[in-house]
Amino acid sequence: MIVAEEHEFDDLLAMLKETRGFDFTGYKRTTLMRRISRRLEALKLSDYGAYRDYLELEPEEFNRLFDSLLINVTSFFRDPAAWEALRESVLPALVAAKPAGKAIRAWSAGCATGEEAYSLAMMLAEELGVEQFKERVKIYATDLDDKALQVARAATYTERQMGELPTGLREAYFERVEGGFAFRRDLRRQVIFGRNDLTCDAPISRVDLLLARNTLMYFNTETQLNIIRRFHFALASPGYLFLGKAEMLLNHADRFQPVDLRMRLFTKCGTTLPGARGQWPPDALDGPHAMVAELKTAALASGPVAQIALDVNGRLALVNSRAEVLFNLNLRDIGRPFQDLEMSYRPIELRSVIERAQSELRAVELREVVWHRPGQTEVGVFDISVMPLQSGEGATLVGVSVSFYDVTRYRRLRDDLEQANKELGHAYEELQSLNEELETTNEELQSTNEELETTNEELQSTNEELETMNEELQSTNDELQQLNDELSARSRDLDRANEFVSSMVRSLGDAVAVVDSELRVLVWSPGAEELWGARADETTGRPFADLDIGLPFEALSAHLRVLLADGSDPRDWPDGVVLDAVNRRGKATRFAVEFSRLRTEDDNVVGIIMVMDVLDSSE
Repeated sequence: MIVAEEHEFDDLLAMLKETRGFDFTGYKRTTLMRRISRRLEALKLSDYGAYRDYLELEPEEFNRLFDSLLINVTSFFRDPAAWEALRESVLPALVAAKPAGKAIRAWSAGCATGEEAYSLAMMLAEELGVEQFKERVKIYATDLDDKALQVARAATYTERQMGELPTGLREAYFERVEGGFAFRRDLRRQVIFGRNDLTCDAPISRVDLLLARNTLMYFNTETQLNIIRRFHFALASPGYLFLGKAEMLLNHADRFQPVDLRMRLFTKCGTTLPGARGQWPPDALDGPHAMVAELKTAALASGPVAQIALDVNGRLALVNSRAEVLFNLNLRDIGRPFQDLEMSYRPIELRSVIERAQSELRAVELREVVWHRPGQTEVGVFDISVMPLQSGEGATLVGVSVSFYDVTRYRRLRDDLEQANKELGHAYEELQSLNEELETTNEELQSTNEELETTNEELQSTNEELETMNEELQSTNDELQQLNDELSARSRDLDRANEFVSSMVRSLGDAVAVVDSELRVLVWSPGAEELWGARADETTGRPFADLDIGLPFEALSAHLRVLLADGSDPRDWPDGVVLDAVNRRGKATRFAVEFSRLRTEDDNVVGIIMVMDVLDSSE
């Protein structure tokens, strides 16, 4: 199930690239999934495949999707402390490194709706002065979102968007227009906006300052590395990089060095070319020819390497001072056969080696010969070189030279070095392991920081959406309040009308009752209460026929239905209607009833007014 979902998601990304030219494969997958899932929830779709089909049917959804994926949250001088560090630490050095009149180029990558680019423009104008700014500065601002670039090019912002901008900068660099504030036209020409995809488009080159704040955090590690390489190429030397607070360059010390790590300010590492080395003048050594032989003898005798020479017959011919001490030789040994000397077999058998050098007429080398000399605790190690000696042009063999190079110290150093290397290797492996763990931890931490920053951006975007909804609710509340005021006014008018009608009814001495078209009691006067013994709160709203009083309801109701059903006029009954009843005391009562129709403005009959007058009563 998970594999199928991943495949559908990849197909969706491929569709976006093929149909709209947006390549989101380098973006963080979790962020993309989270943002697209919101669209699925909003549209009540089950999976990415269904959403892909929906996009094919509803092209307008592409715009809503890109608005969701390309989070354009920005403001003027966002993170003021970081901008202050840029003003204090970078801009003076950048301007000082530029010759007078030399152009200053800057690039705002991922500029969204332009607030960042215009913030940099104001800061450079403050640093250079307005005239120098117009002559020397070019700011290139790029983004992937065409709708955001349209807003940036218009350079017009609302009162709310200008809320964080200091009053002095607002007055100096903005003009009030209909709908908000517009950046000054004469300075606006120095800011150039264009579409650029950081993952594949060529970077702006030779820039002195590059702003990419909260842009890298949306990409995966591989894409970040590719973009950072492009940034390094884009920057001049020296050049400065200004990142967002959630972005670091932990693994790019070879390309960027921190100027202020906490504020994410970096400088491009320059390329240092080695200078030409001076040449030593040759020394010409010269001396009398007569001294050459003595010089050779003295050089051989005092040489640091133990050396002997044998003649062609194998007798000891020459011994230097070092060899005398090393092998305990003296002048009496000169002329003795070499095979009679202890050194011929100690520290190693040399006779066969000498014979081989003589027969092959080439040097024979013996490496690291170990010698345990009697009476000494330390072991000596020697490299032995056996060299055949030939005379002049005839290349006649005249003897053999045997040299003993004491490499004991070097062997010991090498052994120590090898041991140290082994220990260092183990330490390096441990360090490498720790470094990998630290690198993994740093990547996880950075990823977590980026996720948190992304979540913060989304929360900020949600907060703005909630703010908009709050404003809409406020508008609706105002309308409801207005309706409520009108309803209250009408209610007061109705209360006054009811009070007026009740006052009129109370003013009538006779018993008065009013019924609606369904013969339900609407009004029951005090005279009716006195006559029939039923209170108004007991009768109002009840069917007239249900009242438990002594009225002849059937005869009376018959007249009421006639009046409601036909067009007869009660005035056709000049004497009214006379009926017999029983009053509240239980006495037989004869009373007359006069009727009037209750009409609306449209002359519709909605009820009957009855005025009841007692004619006589039997005591």
